[in-house]
Amino acid sequence: MIISLIAAVSKNSVIGKNNDLPWKLPDDMKYFMETTRQHAVIMGRKNFDSLPPKFKPLKDRLNIVLTRNQSVPGDHDIRVVGSIDEAFQQAPQGEEVFVIGGAEIFKQTLSRADRLYITEIDAVVDGDVYFPEY
Repeated sequence: MIISLIAAVSKNSVIGKNNDLPWKLPDDMKYFMETTRQHAVIMGRKNFDSLPPKFKPLKDRLNIVLTRNQSVPGDHDIRVVGSIDEAFQQAPQGEEVFVIGGAEIFKQTLSRADRLYITEIDAVVDGDVYFPEY
């Protein structure tokens, strides 16, 4: 399994604000969608909750949601898990899996990552969620 983290990160390490992205970058969103398509994606519950309803679950991907709260509904495109290890066990073996956030999930998986896909946002941005130091 190839473990990859994918994120857009500002100069001051911001990745989110008020449970949303603090920028609108259609080209980066297109890059994210194309890069992660047909792969498993691992995310925290807050990240899952922040997805717009029309994108929930992320289409053409196995969505693995890490949460202590089992109220997230599981179905054939969504697996709900309680630990990082369980998330990796649910991902197809021998394939690339993408960790897509949020901050705590990035922090827990950064040391295990084989690849980082980082879009560097050339700005200092106001936010309340930060990518861990790497």
